[in-house]
Amino acid sequence: MIGLFFGDTKFPKLILNSIKRKKKSYFIIDLSKNNVFKNDSNSYRISIGQFGKILRLIRQKKSKKVIFAGKINKPKLSRIRLDMTGVYYIPRVIKAAKKGDAAILKELIKILSQEKIKVISSIYYNPELSLAKGNYSKFKPNKFDLIDIKKGIKILNNSNSYDHVQAIIVRNNVIIKETFKGTKKLIQSIKKLKNNTGVLIKFPKKKQDLKVDLPTIGLETFKDCKRAGLKGVVLKNKQNIFLEKKACINFANKNKMFIKVK
Repeated sequence: MIGLFFGDTKFPKLILNSIKRKKKSYFIIDLSKNNVFKNDSNSYRISIGQFGKILRLIRQKKSKKVIFAGKINKPKLSRIRLDMTGVYYIPRVIKAAKKGDAAILKELIKILSQEKIKVISSIYYNPELSLAKGNYSKFKPNKFDLIDIKKGIKILNNSNSYDHVQAIIVRNNVIIKETFKGTKKLIQSIKKLKNNTGVLIKFPKKKQDLKVDLPTIGLETFKDCKRAGLKGVVLKNKQNIFLEKKACINFANKNKMFIKVK
């Protein structure tokens, strides 16, 4: 029996479909904003502050492993429902929430670990969503693109800002880093030039927990890159969630863009 902590985005639904195909027993703790999984008979809507109820459910289901997937929004203090266990743990979650959504997940993992519950990789049942090293498009980066890629990766590896960003754009020796607003806003922030140039590099943060917080990319990202005039996208070996793979590759080929995994 696998426990599924599901938030928003398409990713949780892909995991659920895979688990159903494999005929694995599961239950869902629905943490999505709009109760996305309410029609699933194995789904439970439990407040993030009701840790006692969550832990009782996990033990009742005799589950020793859980998966986190999807975006879990910062809890609003005025709406949090607490039980006695929640009262004990919630100060830690509130403190983590000040650092961002990823910090909330990390704190929840620590709490579950203390309770002898193991969190496994979000792509455990969907390894096909993570790409290995290689070029996945007909078009490959030229020597100038490779210079941009090398420079961007070096900056990510050496910059203190790498602790706070998942994406960076390199174009004509100009570096633009992602802010708390996310990758979409980063891409939209650059102006399209007459000649398509530049690359989007999307790597995990240095301190990112790769079990629950892999950077995600999909067709909408490629469309944004095309509108911005970027030539390609670079990901990290088995450290990204690549959604709509076939559609992304077709789009890249049609628009003479490259997809490279380092």
